[in-house]
Amino acid sequence: MALLWLGAAAMFLAVILLAVLSWDGQEETVPAMAPLSAHTAAAESAEAGTRMVIPVGKAVGIKLFSDGVLVVGLSPVETDEGSRYPGRDSGLKTGDLITHIDGEEVDTIEEIQKAVAQRQGDSLAIQAVRGQQQLQLTVSPVENSQGVYQLGVWLRDSMAGIGTMTFYDPDSQMFAALGHGINDVDTAMLMPLESGSIMPATVADVKKGTSGQPGELHGEFDLTTDLGTLYANTSRGIFGHLAQQTLVQNLQPVPVARQDEVKVGEAEIRSNIRGDQVETFSIRITRVSDTGDGTRSLMLEVTDPRLLESTGGIVQGMSGSPILQNGKLVGAVTHVLVNDPTRGYGILAQDMLDQAGLAPQAKVS
Repeated sequence: MALLWLGAAAMFLAVILLAVLSWDGQEETVPAMAPLSAHTAAAESAEAGTRMVIPVGKAVGIKLFSDGVLVVGLSPVETDEGSRYPGRDSGLKTGDLITHIDGEEVDTIEEIQKAVAQRQGDSLAIQAVRGQQQLQLTVSPVENSQGVYQLGVWLRDSMAGIGTMTFYDPDSQMFAALGHGINDVDTAMLMPLESGSIMPATVADVKKGTSGQPGELHGEFDLTTDLGTLYANTSRGIFGHLAQQTLVQNLQPVPVARQDEVKVGEAEIRSNIRGDQVETFSIRITRVSDTGDGTRSLMLEVTDPRLLESTGGIVQGMSGSPILQNGKLVGAVTHVLVNDPTRGYGILAQDMLDQAGLAPQAKVS
């Protein structure tokens, strides 16, 4: 677990996962650390009210910096007199988001570390957010047996990993990816976004999925090269603006399907499971639903022998792979069933557009 005890800030490296579900649809907490090193103009639709976007399916590196510093655990400070719990005793809880110390905004672990060191055991005024509640707390750092002042909290201020870009909207220059949010792996909270970006990525190899053991993509990306910036991390995907058109060169836009146009039957996904190449694979949509949280509106079954041979079905890192049917973008892959990696779920593309705040594109006469 790449957590920091008020030390130097660092990225928490993991595949940006598609959610992993058990057979009955209940989420499981499955640790999934993966080795990582660190054109167009919009086309008009023939149908009024249909928006045209470019399906992508490319793996990208994603780095996210939180708006505030997330408390992901509480631990004792070991002193010469025994164990002390300054963080816990102050009222801090796992899942709290620290936003200010002594009235100063904090977004990084280093900023909190600096404030603790400067006060030399004097109390700190902490502002934090717990759900919808604003908290005002006071904590007194404790000197440990090595002479270092500590709060007794585990913190996280950033995450990085690999996910799949779903589509790009030429009109707004907006991209969407994942089809679900980036959640903290310890608290399951949606990470509040301060800033973030996407980078070129290459899939080095695949851990094949089997019953009870979800597979995953292993990849590399360059933290120094930004292709675009993130502006939202939501329960229905991450969204941002492209600064370069490299990922969408020579790709053609397609209409976004309305929910009533999505049918049970044959479809395809575009996914990047080796190198930097996007491939098209056959699947079957086995159910279309408008219930639940929106990220499981489509039930999917992988039917392509090539994908089954290479990955065993849907694997972590494929989250966001665009789903197409009858020439239209209908959704994106979001979940895999733990006990059957050939099956999973998807979100409707229209729901991702709605989340991004993009209105349907009017027909131009």
